[in-house]
Amino acid sequence: MLDHSYIKKLAEEVGFDLCGLAPCHHLEEAEVRFREWIARGYQSSLGYLERHTEKRFDPRLLVEGARTAVVCAVGYKNRMSDGYPAGHCTKVASYACAEDYHTSVRKMLQQMLDTLRSEYPTLRGRAFVDTAPLTEKLLAREAGLGWIGRQSLLVTPTLGSYLVLGELILTDEADRYDRPFAESRCGTCRACVEGCPTGAVMPGRGIDTARCISCHTIEREPAATIDLDGWIFGCDACQSCCPWNRRAPQHRNRAFDPVFDPLGMDAAAWFRLDEAEFERLCGRTPLTRSGLERIRGNIVREE
Repeated sequence: MLDHSYIKKLAEEVGFDLCGLAPCHHLEEAEVRFREWIARGYQSSLGYLERHTEKRFDPRLLVEGARTAVVCAVGYKNRMSDGYPAGHCTKVASYACAEDYHTSVRKMLQQMLDTLRSEYPTLRGRAFVDTAPLTEKLLAREAGLGWIGRQSLLVTPTLGSYLVLGELILTDEADRYDRPFAESRCGTCRACVEGCPTGAVMPGRGIDTARCISCHTIEREPAATIDLDGWIFGCDACQSCCPWNRRAPQHRNRAFDPVFDPLGMDAAAWFRLDEAEFERLCGRTPLTRSGLERIRGNIVREE
């Protein structure tokens, strides 16, 4: 049987800020709501969300014999997270200024898993970092880390929503599990709804991806044309206005130190870059997902 306290100690040692444990089970009510959201077409160009719905809401279908979900979170808040100066037209989401979290978080999870396997030789499991149909935000709520905000992100009392998640789905039971975070602490606040420049944050706690700036600048672009509000990769608008994020601390894990400063990059600076210079500046960041050409195209749309 897995030791709850030992796992949390491991998570802290490898650099996570938060860790919670939840039993693996079918999140039936959440699946119903998700299917309704899909039926209304709010996924727009994100066709991959329509696949593997059963697995998304039941981790036991991703790992045979799964009993325990270990959900870990690490904060990435940096000076860009509080917002850009008025008129800055080459804004980059603050998480994207650091090394790609898929790389850093996977290393941390793998270190935990290797240690756990040495302690529990018969243990089986997998690490997930936003790379499989797994509803990680809801699992984080089940593991007691926080609640789902109006902007559909996980919000935690200590880190706000400026965090990334990683999970271990394990085949052994734990000696105890954390209590699900049942209540929302958004209260009557509607800052994220009112702060979204395109109206993508819907009043009923959901996102219309056809109007989401992050979707338009990173994912397969929806058919609808929207004003990017100066964003060229991602968007922090629904986060920088959140009271929980304003009081959140700056990141403490050095793996999330920014590797370039978007505040010092205007349109001319981005257009001066060639592919080799872009690789040197941003090669370890999520910006490579879009590439220099698309980033420049987003700038042109804003000029």
